Amino acid sequence: MTGMTSSARRPLLNRRLAEFGTTIFAEMSALALSTGSINLGQGFPDTDGPEEIREAAVRALRDGRGNQYPPGPGVPELRTAIAAHQKHRYELSYDPDREVLVTAGATEAIAAALLALVEPGDEVIALEPYYDSYAACIAMAGGTRVPVTLRPHEGRFRLDLDELRDAVNDNTRLLLINTPHNPTGTVLTREELGEIAKLAVERDLLVVADEVYEHLVFDDAEHVPLASFPGMRERTVSIGSAGKTFSFTGWKVGWITAAPDLVTAVRSAKQFLTYVASGPFQYAVAEALALPDTYFDAFRADMLAKRDVLTAGLAEAGFKVFRPAGTYFVTTDIRPLGESDGFAFCRALPERAGVVAIPNAVFYDHREAGAPFVRFAFCKRTEVLEAAVKRLRSAW
Repeated sequence: MTGMTSSARRPLLNRRLAEFGTTIFAEMSALALSTGSINLGQGFPDTDGPEEIREAAVRALRDGRGNQYPPGPGVPELRTAIAAHQKHRYELSYDPDREVLVTAGATEAIAAALLALVEPGDEVIALEPYYDSYAACIAMAGGTRVPVTLRPHEGRFRLDLDELRDAVNDNTRLLLINTPHNPTGTVLTREELGEIAKLAVERDLLVVADEVYEHLVFDDAEHVPLASFPGMRERTVSIGSAGKTFSFTGWKVGWITAAPDLVTAVRSAKQFLTYVASGPFQYAVAEALALPDTYFDAFRADMLAKRDVLTAGLAEAGFKVFRPAGTYFVTTDIRPLGESDGFAFCRALPERAGVVAIPNAVFYDHREAGAPFVRFAFCKRTEVLEAAVKRLRSAW
């Protein structure tokens, strides 16, 4: 070879993705394995969901349903079940043939929505701290992310509605709203959502509503879909997830519900990502969505009990705990422990206490705003949480 061309000398990774290296989840999971630590970092359950739903997937495999490419929008049974779920839970009516799209998990739903709806020069407002794929998907679409920071106030992370309004300008294309909110555990109130809806209508903005933790709301909190507010159905792409609701995260079944023109746009991008996925599992998730309300009530009650085990233990260990109103994550402040750097704290925690957590700063553009906060997941067996709490208490 006589020499490298100018194109060969250019960095291999697309410059839009240059800021995104190996995720913190990979780093922390590797630390958990190498140290034998309890991994409360990544948010996946350590037990499977309902046995009858697992058996439904086995039946589909044996019966040859979904073993070949399923229909592009998703199997009709699942689309019908999603529409029925939205109607039963929220009195939102969707046509399963024109207003529902099945995706390879919620992460693909987010990617497809942003790739479809955002162009270079468009600004996307996201609530900070945000799920890490948001930033990468906005970048891949060529958009500019504009974070609006949730800040701690009276025991919870709160949205400053004035700051949100001030962030909107003529370049704003889309609001990316996550409630119940990962990683803070905040559930936006009906009043807050109403103001977001008014802003979206007034400024003619699209909204992508990540509502994957819709069934995990605790205490007096309630989940209210953004699409249910006046003027919002025609401008909102709502995202749901079977992984979060039924504890089968490896099946990668998510979905969107939206008006026909929005579904058509998102599908145009989605067909060039996975095209289709999870064929047999789609039939099983259709059965899961038809489970009685008692399943969803028991699921929430189980997670509530686990939340209380972990939050109480963290408080006893000396953390300041922000008691989550939703999701299966709890955010803590490490400053009462004499610490202020979440990255350093989390990298040392496996050796110090035998527990893995995630520094919230990875979810921020304004890293300093997230520096003292650390996230733990409580979607684990109770005995695992109790063992983690025992280790943390003995470390300080």
